[in-house]
Amino acid sequence: MASSGMSSETGGVKPMAIGGRLVRERERLFGMSDAERAWRKQFLKDQILAPHEPVHVPQYYREITNPIRRFYQWPLNKLWEILTPSLGGQRAYAVRFWIGKGLMITGGIYAAFYYFKYNTNDWTRKGGWRVIKSRRAVVPGEVNYPAVSDRSKPSDYAARGFNESPI
Repeated sequence: MASSGMSSETGGVKPMAIGGRLVRERERLFGMSDAERAWRKQFLKDQILAPHEPVHVPQYYREITNPIRRFYQWPLNKLWEILTPSLGGQRAYAVRFWIGKGLMITGGIYAAFYYFKYNTNDWTRKGGWRVIKSRRAVVPGEVNYPAVSDRSKPSDYAARGFNESPI
């Protein structure tokens, strides 16, 4: 059964390049008629944007952007508006972009640090991160050979911090 095209970007119509066959240099060298030459001239002329383009329409931005997204983008958008006259549009946008990414990375680092610091796995809880350190391998001829384990009784294994507990 054919799809209705409701979820298609082209609405069910097969996409085609508007440049036609004359987009390829080989086709143009093969030969063009006067009508094709006039069409190509007009096509290239139409690709040039007017000085005022691209046009920013605030109502269009409000329609297509989620209100929550507009809320968290507002501070950086204001920074971009302030920097645009002095730096230019592209540089101001690059500064806005990298400040936003830097804040996200910094926030992620802080969140990970907080999580690993305050959510360790010990005898009081079931979850959290558990770090197990393996003993260093010691071979004959080294200074501290034979290395004796610091665990001397069975209760030292899998204690998960219970032995250091103030209880």
